Amino acid sequence: MSPFTARLNDIRKYVVSTTLDEPLPWKNSILIKDDVPRALEKLKAEQDKDAVVFGSGLLVQSLMRWKLMDELTLLIHPLILGSGRRLFPSGGVSAVLQLRNAKTTSNGVVIATYQPANPQPPPLR
Repeated sequence: MSPFTARLNDIRKYVVSTTLDEPLPWKNSILIKDDVPRALEKLKAEQDKDAVVFGSGLLVQSLMRWKLMDELTLLIHPLILGSGRRLFPSGGVSAVLQLRNAKTTSNGVVIATYQPANPQPPPLR
């Protein structure tokens, strides 16, 4: 049991997946499987809290393409592994971002916060 387990079990989680089915194995989780852009737009309009994406570069790219991302915070670790999956692959979605804040932790991790620089189009309908 991690010290974060109780907190993660308590908060509502929205899981975006085209391959998973309900019931989900995580407590307090809601599956978003169909009409994802509109479901996320509705969720964004209803929530007064920030949403955090864990572990899905594909979802981040989709949020950018659908113009549903207000802010992007990247944690850049001073570690070179040589290969891996790119967050922004060639031929993927493109966006102009404006740096809003950057700071470095004591162990060298750079925390960079960006916002889309171009105006957002009207929401999906």
